[in-house]
Amino acid sequence: MKKPRIPVSAPATAFASPFAALEIAGLPAGPEDVTPPKTEHKKGRVVLRREKSGRSGKTVVVVSDFADHCTDEEIAGLARAASQSCGCSGTCNGREIELQGDQPDRVRAFFEKEGFRVAGV
Repeated sequence: MKKPRIPVSAPATAFASPFAALEIAGLPAGPEDVTPPKTEHKKGRVVLRREKSGRSGKTVVVVSDFADHCTDEEIAGLARAASQSCGCSGTCNGREIELQGDQPDRVRAFFEKEGFRVAGV
């Protein structure tokens, strides 16, 4: 006994569009612009420490312990901005910022203004 064949060349009106019978006239208007709110990470906590050893007696302020969500590019940008704000030279070594000079108060004020909680020195 042979299976009956399904005609494939005939128009399939029942499966053409399942939403064809719906009317749009009675539906309420949707929201105009739905953009998710931008969420910012909390800046976190940084630690300041004053170092002299291995620097020929010169004092530097080291900012360390950045949160994991801070990228290396953000830390490098903070190093540039902090050195400009404090009027000193600085560098970024790994995930630490070294600022030349004995001015922890200015460094603390800068990082607090940027939204960090500052501990140390």
